[in-house]
Amino acid sequence: MKGLACLLMLGMGLFGQLKRPVEEFSTKAGVVRITPVRHASLMIEAGGQVVHVDPFSQGNYEGLPPADLILITHTHADHLDPRLLPKLRKTGTVIIAPESVVKTVGDATIIREGQSRDFGKWKIEAVAAYNVQRMRAPGQPYHEKGEGVGFVLNYGEKRFYISGDTEGVPEMRALKNIDVAFVCTSLPYTMPPEEAAEAVRAFAPKIVYPYHCLKSNLSAFEKALAGTKIEVRIRDWYY
Repeated sequence: MKGLACLLMLGMGLFGQLKRPVEEFSTKAGVVRITPVRHASLMIEAGGQVVHVDPFSQGNYEGLPPADLILITHTHADHLDPRLLPKLRKTGTVIIAPESVVKTVGDATIIREGQSRDFGKWKIEAVAAYNVQRMRAPGQPYHEKGEGVGFVLNYGEKRFYISGDTEGVPEMRALKNIDVAFVCTSLPYTMPPEEAAEAVRAFAPKIVYPYHCLKSNLSAFEKALAGTKIEVRIRDWYY
């Protein structure tokens, strides 16, 4: 009976484990695996290294490995979470972030829009991310230009774009040769699905994932990109 009870408990534990969606991409340097965690948070694995992007305590990080590299796009609490960062860091973890983040994470390596940094086989480019139309008060955008960034991650000749919080600004629209894009789509802080889709049309990634999409009508995003060669992949960022 004791043996049966142990087996049942083990089975319940395995059954109860979170089944995470994982996206895989082949590159000339090997496979890149991307795991959506929550909202704007994701984990990237490649070449034996782990990258956490905008880790956020509302995500379930149980069982996920600590980071070799952490990328932070800006200072809002759903992107910069001081409670979670120590749990994901280990000896040698590198954090790359815009200068605004350094007030909270003093040892972060600063990256500004237009700059790049190398980390192992990764080349990390910073792209401007900001609001033009949407304001918390007159003259006060939710995200000011220069405060935050998006990232283009180059690995094995593939280019992965992570937008951070932004509208469809000219710097996004001017991106070239993006293989996979994660593009924010929610109000009031970023942009509605239709506007996000219009910006995506401009830089034409091969694959796009709408993220940072709480309460957004993603069918409108998908419909707006119908008839293009852009593959839209809808995933659950709030599982």
